[in-house]
This record gives sequence, structure tokens and C-alpha cells, in this order.
Amino acid sequence: MEIVLKEITKEHAVTFNYESTLLKNIKVKLLPKEWSLTVKLDNLSIQTDLVFNKISETVITISQPSILCGYLYDRTSEQPLLGVTIQGRASYTTSDQNGYFELKRPNRSDFISFSFMGLQTIKRAVNSFSTKECETIYMTEQLEVMSPLIVQGYLVRGIDKRADWTTSIDYNKFSLLPGLIESDVLQTVQALPSITSVDETVSNINIRGGSNDQNLILWDGIKMYQTGHFFGLISSFNPHMTQQSTVINNGTDVSLTDGVSGTIHMQTDQEVDNTFSGVVGVNFLNAEVFSNIPTSEKSSLQIASRKSLNDLWSTPTYTAYFDRVTQYTEAQNNSAEVTNSDQGFNFNDASLRWLYELSDKDVIRLNFITINNDLTFNESAFFNGVSQTRQSSASQNSIAAALNYKREWNEDFTSAFTITESNYKLQAINANVLSNQRFLQENRVSETNFKLENILQSNLWKFKMGYDFTELEVINLNDIDLPRFVRRDEEVLREHATYGQAWYSNTNQNFSIRAGMRVNYITKFQKVLLEPRLSIRKSLNENIELEAMGEFKHQNSSQIVNFQNDFLGIEKRRWQLTDNDSVPILQSKQASIAVMFKKKGWLIDAKGFYKKVDGITTQSQSFTTKYEFERTQGSYDVYGVELLLRKQFKNISSWLSYSYLNNIYRFQGLEEDQFPSNFDITHSFTLGSTYSEGFWDLSAGLNYRTGTPTSIPLLGNEVVDGNINFDQANNQRLQAYLRIDASAMYKYRINDRFKSEIGISMWNILNRQNEVSHFYRLNSNNEPTQFTRYSLGITSNLVFRLYF
Repeated sequence: MEIVLKEITKEHAVTFNYESTLLKNIKVKLLPKEWSLTVKLDNLSIQTDLVFNKISETVITISQPSILCGYLYDRTSEQPLLGVTIQGRASYTTSDQNGYFELKRPNRSDFISFSFMGLQTIKRAVNSFSTKECETIYMTEQLEVMSPLIVQGYLVRGIDKRADWTTSIDYNKFSLLPGLIESDVLQTVQALPSITSVDETVSNINIRGGSNDQNLILWDGIKMYQTGHFFGLISSFNPHMTQQSTVINNGTDVSLTDGVSGTIHMQTDQEVDNTFSGVVGVNFLNAEVFSNIPTSEKSSLQIASRKSLNDLWSTPTYTAYFDRVTQYTEAQNNSAEVTNSDQGFNFNDASLRWLYELSDKDVIRLNFITINNDLTFNESAFFNGVSQTRQSSASQNSIAAALNYKREWNEDFTSAFTITESNYKLQAINANVLSNQRFLQENRVSETNFKLENILQSNLWKFKMGYDFTELEVINLNDIDLPRFVRRDEEVLREHATYGQAWYSNTNQNFSIRAGMRVNYITKFQKVLLEPRLSIRKSLNENIELEAMGEFKHQNSSQIVNFQNDFLGIEKRRWQLTDNDSVPILQSKQASIAVMFKKKGWLIDAKGFYKKVDGITTQSQSFTTKYEFERTQGSYDVYGVELLLRKQFKNISSWLSYSYLNNIYRFQGLEEDQFPSNFDITHSFTLGSTYSEGFWDLSAGLNYRTGTPTSIPLLGNEVVDGNINFDQANNQRLQAYLRIDASAMYKYRINDRFKSEIGISMWNILNRQNEVSHFYRLNSNNEPTQFTRYSLGITSNLVFRLYF
């Protein structure tokens, strides 16, 4: 030990002060010379369990660790707090039933954080604590300007309802939902009323009867055009990096555009965290890692990554997911003369967030994310007794980044500047071994966005003003080598927008109104779109809340399906831009009213809404039966009711949600000018319960909904002129959907530094074959044959994580 100290003294010109007997019989490993002084001292502290304190630039004291202790109380109730998390750089503990805690005293230059659900996090320097006695520390309620919580634990702990009527999901507080052991954002939101997925994927989420491309998916302000791994079965956003999500059905803030059906905004931590921490984990699908790394007192870096495990082991869970994704695609079913082999699928993602506090008033945030899905398989066939093999592949990739600068001029006025870049690419190579043909398909999207925003707070008012510029480019490529054919379509659209908004809340916080206007100008069409937004909330008393909302929105891009076997049938949807003619601008109008009652753990939340969306095309609506090959434009009208009943007991939260939808297409160019939408889920029920106590979280639930509409061939006249002759559009329905799920999570502390959790989930416990969609093809006898795609059967998953 003394040899190492002498080396440090020589290399860094410092002096160590300590008792002569302190280092007796202590041995340490030699340290690399290129390490900084701080890194060397931290390493020695870990090796020796001693405390190294810099009392000046040249003098460092070495001492035995002492105990930092205290009592934690709630400022409002003046009651002791049980379970507060106390975190130092190298030590961790929680408070007991008396609010008491002990922590091995860290270096004097370190910080200690105290965090507890619903209360403001406290950060204090170690040198501010008394060395003679245990202090009493009071924690206060977490207050948020203009948008306080009106319901905590809307479904379970961590899902809250805010005063602007958005639903907020805080994964630092989150407990558990049935069938989930991951904080998967796009799976979690499906527990909310009127948010479903007609095909059970996170890349096909339907908010109040809309198609998935009508959702605005944001990650720290970046619009994401790819949302799923396994081509949609799990979210592509690392759950450890995403700390909070906001779901908006109506009354959208004027700063947001696109998403005529709804918005899901995911956010990383917005504050510098000076505590080093990390997570490593593994489940039956992937391995994961996350780390928060303090780079200085004023900056921190968060990094996260996931990688599929099938290179090492194809688990039963992986196999079930793979079979689900490749149903009736060329990766699974080829022609009789062709054999598929060596199917391989991999996915990975990586994300980064860096925060730097330039000063007390200036903050810079940098975000980066990359998402990759790759599928390959070989097609083999015999020619003149000789086997020939060619490889086909499909890949789906995204890369995006954002830079945000925020300036607080004073307590009332804030400015923010953001620039984002989002790039998406879908590519498939279909190597047809029988015809010796290669068919390449690509769909590329590139979006650049620039936003400048100012926020002014004045007493009970909050004003927002801003400018928004977006340039969106979409490229579609079809390339055949034999016979030679190439078609490349490239479209660019630029849009300018200005917006203003005023938000008033009275002193009692029992009434608020937010109203704004967004003015959009699309340069290519010289078109101006005015979009008013309105949200009103009134508390009649402490138990009853009323709410009314309305909005106009538009979007310039949508997803279409040209043919069901495009991109090998794996992800057959491609993005396209509006041409303001055959592909109109999507425009929506929506209004809703709601009433909420809450008392003694009971919550009743009832909403009624009406939405109209103009400018949809048949290609964007996922037709698989009648009108699969039609190309025309139209609209849909949807009205419905959402109802949530929830009861909280001491450690149990139970809920029943119900939604009713009436969703009607209107296409003047089709045989029937109006008929039920492909996303018309008339009745949907969710029943669930979550138990949380100490180290255990248990959850179980049931999902039931009526089947989606479909068309069938006309009985007795199934084929006309060599084509399938369908009966009236969507006059039949798939079988009702029923799924029962359960999950359990056990958390335990290994020591002061490490804690872990192990979880298990069971999806579709009844192993019910739920129909996802039908399609028909003519067989060799010129008769229609029905093919049915099914959802996941019984599927289990297991996870283990280590926190440090």
C-alpha cells in the first residue's frame, strides 16, 4: 500500500496524512500511471475500504470510514418514512420503520441522494452532514408547476393522471402489470382504456380506433418511425433508459404535431445524476446493460444496450416469437419445390443520453439511439439433380439523434432550442432460387426537425410560443435484376409552423384552462392549416373532476401496403408522403368530455369522445380480404366510451376497464360507401390486480375483446372471372379475443452496494389460439382457401437483473 502511495505522491505532487498503524497489512494492486488522481483514489477506496479526503489541492487524508446516520420524516404528516432510498457513490441503504438509516460515510466531496415515491428527491454534500449526531431530515411533496397529479396510481403505482389529463408513466415508481416483467413502454400503454393492438404487436397500436401510423411516437422529442423489435413483438426502446412516458389521446399541446390519433412521448432523465449506478440483466430474449456515469459534478452520461441471445441459445420464448413473426411469410412457407433453411434472426439497440449544466441557468442535452433487426434464411432447390442455394434477408434499422439547449433567463422566462435527426430504413432481398431472380426493396425515411420555444410564467398564467420547422424525405426503391427493372421514388416535404398557447390555473388549483393555436404552412402545396387546441378541467370538490378537450391535427406521412408479400411479408408496410391528391394530408378533429370520481381508494373515470379523420387510403388500413388491392381515399368516424373502475387496498390495486367503439369507414369510390373499420373493436374489457409488498410484486389479469371485422367469399358464388368474389365488406368478425396473463417479481438486496431482482411471466396462460387476421388465396382447383394468422400461444419469460 505504501509503495502505491509513494508512486502517487511522486506522479501527482500530493501528500498523504494518516496514522502510522492504519495501513498495516493492507495490500493493493498496482495502479496504471495514466489514471487520473481521482480515479486512483476511488480505486484505492474500493480496494481498502478506507476514506480518502482531499482537504486541499496537495493534501489528502486517509481514515477509517465512519457512519453517516439520520431520521427521515414526511414534512406534511410529520410521520417517519419507511423505505426511502439513500444512495451514495459506493454505498446504498433504505430507511426503516422509524425513518432511521445508516450509511458508511463516503468521501467529503461526494453527494448523498434521498428518493421516495411522490416526494422531492434531496441531494446533499457529505460535508454538510453533522459528524457528531444523527440529523432529522424532512422530505416534502413533489410539486409540479401547472401540471400537478390529480390521481396517483391510476392503475398501479407509477401510472398517474395529471391535471392536463394526460397519463404519465414513471418507471422509477412502477410496480408490475399482468404478463410483463419489463418496463416496456408500448406494452404498458395497452393497459389503458381504448388503447389496443389488433394483432398483439407494439408496432400496430390502435388509439381510439386509429391505425398505428396515426400515432406520434417520440423519444426525447425525436419522432421514431420504427418502434419494435422482432418486427413488432417487443418495444425497441430500452426500458432502463426510458424513465417516464406520457400518453395523450386528445387536447394535445400546441408544440406537438403529427399523430392524428394520439401521442406517446418517452423521456429519459432530465436532471444530472452525480451517482454512479448500473444494471445488467438477462431474460429469455436478450441481454441488457445500463449505466449512469457521472462525468463531472455538472454532467452525467447514461448508456444502455440490448442484444438478442439466439446466437448462444434459442430459448422456447425466442422460438415462439420467431414462429409468430414468420407466420405465412416466405421465411417460413415457400413453394413446394423450395426448402428454407438456416433461418436466423438478431436484434439489438443502443442509446445514449448526456446532460451538461453549463451554469445554473443553462443545460445541454444530447440523445442518440440506434435500433436494428436482421432476418436471414436460405432458399434451396434442385436443378438437374444439383442443389442450388441463395440467401434472402430482411432488415429494419433506425438511427436518430437530438441536441437540446435550455436557458432559464430568470424564474419566469425559459427558452429552449432543439434540433433532431431521425433516419429509418427497411430493406428486403428476395432471392428467388427457382427463377434465378433477385428482388430488392427499400423504404427510407429521413426527418430533420428544428424547434425554438419560449415559456413565460406570470402568476397563475403560463404562456408558450414557438417556431417549428420539419423537412421530411421518403425514398421507395424496387430493383429487379432479371428482367432488369428499377423504380426509385423520392419525395421531400418541408413544413413551417408557429404556435402559441396560454394556460391558466386558479389559486386553488381546482380550475384550469389551456387554449392554443398552431399555424402550419406546407411549402410544396402552399397550404396553410390552422389547428386550435383546447383543454378545460374543473374540480367540483375533492372527489369529482370534470374535463373537456378538443383538437385539430394533421400529418403528412402514412404507412401503406402495396402487396402482402412485400418485404418478404415480414414487415410489409412502407412509409409514404402525401401528394395532396391521391394521397391526401391526414386531418383529424376530436372532442371529448370526462368525469372522474375518487374517494377512499376508489376511482371511477368515464369519458365520451368523437373523432373524425379525413384523408385515409385503403392501402393504409391493412385490408387482407375484400379491397386488399383497391386504391382509393376516404375517412373514418369513431365515437366511443371509456370507463375505468379501480380500487386500492393497502397493498393491492385492482381495476376493471371497458371501452366501446363504433368505428365506420366512408369510401365513396368503393362498392359500399360505408362499413365497419378494420380497427373496429366494439367491446373491450381488461380486468387486473397487482399486489405489492416489501420485496414482492405479483400481478394477474384478463383481456377480452370482440373480434375485428373481416370479409368472407360470397357463399355459392365464391369466384368470378378468376378472382375471389367477396360478400359485403367487413360483415363478419374474427372470433373474440381472450388472454389471461400473470407475472411475479422478487427484489432483494445482496449488500449495501448490490441489489437484484428475478421475475417470471406467463403470457396467454390458457394457450388460446386467438385469431389475428384472415386472408384468402385460390388453390389449384380455383377455390378460395382461407389462411389464418394467430397470436402468441402460451409463452413464458424469465428475467434476472443485478443493480449496482
